[in-house]
Amino acid sequence: MATTTDRTKLLQNAGVVTTLVDAGMEFLKGRRKSGALLLGAAAVSSRIPGFGTAVSIGLRAYRRLR
Repeated sequence: MATTTDRTKLLQNAGVVTTLVDAGMEFLKGRRKSGALLLGAAAVSSRIPGFGTAVSIGLRAYRRLR
């Protein structure tokens, strides 16, 4: 039986992994600054849950509005 703590940890790890995947995609597209920003956000996201996701969403919104 999964407890709330287990689910929270799973979601936190999923957020870090998805941010790392986004960073890898940015590097593949040649966007080195965005990739580095997302790598840093993934590192911070391991301490502050949701930070990497927020940075990823913010980066996408910035690109769309630019």
